[in-house]
Amino acid sequence: MANSSVRMGVDIGGTFTDVVLEIDGKQTSTKVLTTYAAPENAIIDGIAQVCAKAGIQPGEVGQIIHGTTLATNALIERRGAKTALITTKGFRDVIEMRTESRFEQYDLNLNLPEPLLPRYRRYTVEERIDARGNVLITLDREEVEAVADQLAEAGYVSVAVGLIHSYANDSHEKMVREVLQQKLPNAMISISSEVSPQMREYERFNTVVANAYIKPLMKSYLGRLEGRLRDEGITCNIFLMHSGGGIISIESAAEFPVRLVESGPAGGAVFAAHIAARYNLDKVLSFDMGGTTAKICLIKNQTPKTSRVFEVARTYRFKKGSGMPISIPVIDMVEIGAGGGSLAHVDSLRQIRVGPESAGSEPGPACYGRGGENPAVTDADLILGRLDPDNFAGGTMQLSTDNSSRALEIGLGEILDMDAQTAAFGLAEVVDENMANAARVHAVENGEDLSEYTMIAFGGAAPLHAGRLCEKLGVDRLLVPPGAGVGSAIGFLRAPFSFEANRSVYMKLSDFNPAKITSLLKDLQSESTGFVRNCDAKAEILCDFKVYMRYTGQGWEIPITLSQVQALNPDADTFLRLFEEDYTKLFGRPVAGMDVEITVWAVNATTPPIPVKAIIQEAGEAGLAEIESTRQLFDPALGEETSAHVVLRENMQSGSSVSGPAVITEDETTIVIPSSRRAICQTDGCIDIFAGN
Repeated sequence: MANSSVRMGVDIGGTFTDVVLEIDGKQTSTKVLTTYAAPENAIIDGIAQVCAKAGIQPGEVGQIIHGTTLATNALIERRGAKTALITTKGFRDVIEMRTESRFEQYDLNLNLPEPLLPRYRRYTVEERIDARGNVLITLDREEVEAVADQLAEAGYVSVAVGLIHSYANDSHEKMVREVLQQKLPNAMISISSEVSPQMREYERFNTVVANAYIKPLMKSYLGRLEGRLRDEGITCNIFLMHSGGGIISIESAAEFPVRLVESGPAGGAVFAAHIAARYNLDKVLSFDMGGTTAKICLIKNQTPKTSRVFEVARTYRFKKGSGMPISIPVIDMVEIGAGGGSLAHVDSLRQIRVGPESAGSEPGPACYGRGGENPAVTDADLILGRLDPDNFAGGTMQLSTDNSSRALEIGLGEILDMDAQTAAFGLAEVVDENMANAARVHAVENGEDLSEYTMIAFGGAAPLHAGRLCEKLGVDRLLVPPGAGVGSAIGFLRAPFSFEANRSVYMKLSDFNPAKITSLLKDLQSESTGFVRNCDAKAEILCDFKVYMRYTGQGWEIPITLSQVQALNPDADTFLRLFEEDYTKLFGRPVAGMDVEITVWAVNATTPPIPVKAIIQEAGEAGLAEIESTRQLFDPALGEETSAHVVLRENMQSGSSVSGPAVITEDETTIVIPSSRRAICQTDGCIDIFAGN
């Protein structure tokens, strides 16, 4: 019988599937290799393991919160359904023309990424709505029916509808959907006025196409998952983590799967924000490194930075502008193709390059012994002494040092005249420098100085690299919380139910219309609240209000947060004051004498955050940690191998400490303490690593 106090977080990653079971605050976790052909198999396996560890039956689980990379992987690997786009005549090539900006300005051989849909899968109808929602050319129903007949004959599984300015007037898109539902009753339909009702047609069209492209895949997967869980006697509700850092119902997730694209990393950011609140830290750098990618996020005042547009599947060294823009609410993260499974090679300039290709879980790094032949980051970590080949993943996997050495020598060493250890050192330094550079750029873009920040590291590979990353970034303090190896899955259990509704309605402050604003924000409040009510009909719901504003003539907006009183009793002077305050923080001063315009309105409905038990007093040093053994560890800062203490995390008590070089081991990850650092166990089990010995 399901018990509401038994909750489970499940995170499907590119290499491992993490499962965390929480019963009255006590956690049990496991990591199993992701099964690509049928991802639900790994989930069922993981659930069986954690339930056995906790001594309960699967049927006692009262709630499951799930995040997955399946949507992201489908977009990156182009494994979506046979999809068509219907758009306004004259706008057929918008998703191919992009914004005409060059993300690498001086590269004469620049290759733009291919659109998700080739031209022959893009259809047009003659209609036109202007930017204020007025109908200029009425849509002919017979023309839509003729296009629908073509789609039916071609056998499309999913259809995206993106008409010009439909965010201002959705009547034509709804007519197209109505006809398609009659003519193609088995096809899945996505309309841009519901998926992403925002201006900028390239981003909006690309988002609705992405939603349609992955919708059949995700709907099928979620249906199979529900069925498999029922077969195991699990009858509780299943919820999905979305990219904005909240939880939505499985029905909403199936309808808008594009909102799941960053669900796993979003859970990690929520986890880090929870730790930041516990330690009352206002400036935190979240560092999440798993088997396939690494993610970095700035968390200020215990709240992750958010955005309403992000990119997936970047094709050019993960350079901004080289991917597919997705226009949905999302936690703002910078992603680097550097995980434990990321593969290394030598380029034409005889430089070591790492990623974005990954060995994943099939076949995995060479050391897994599952057929991988190319050197991966995990192979370098093993050769450098960061991993114990006999105690990987809690002893469930045996790693092959010989396989790693062979892969490093053949893939890197023979080309660059290096032995396996030197090649591993070079590979690891390239990975760490790539991540450090990405963090520096992200900080500069947001006007932040990372030396003032505390790093919180989680994910299976992050604690292996975080100490070195802190050395490179000049970050003095690093926290590795309990459960760091499955941090994203724990983050799912800390996230609120939430949904953000947004809409583009253009308005200048000189034409400020309080009645129209109040009506619009109440509509958005009702829409977002409805999605949350789908998850919990009785919960208290809070609403956050935002408007996106800019000076007239500028190309991009900045988000301005409003209180409920300011939003529902709008006043032009208040809007201007709030905008000028935030604009001055970002750019130094306001622009005198210019009109201001609002382009997007947003309301985020959310259940209250889970209360955080703050650390009242941090632990003082109470003696040296129990040393289990010693092993050789290569220290990149010294450029040489050193003898390092090995400490079991489970044996560290509050206040016990160890100086680097050292490694602290646990089932899901290993924490590497460089020679320049010292670690102490805090009262809540966090390993607090700081500069100095």
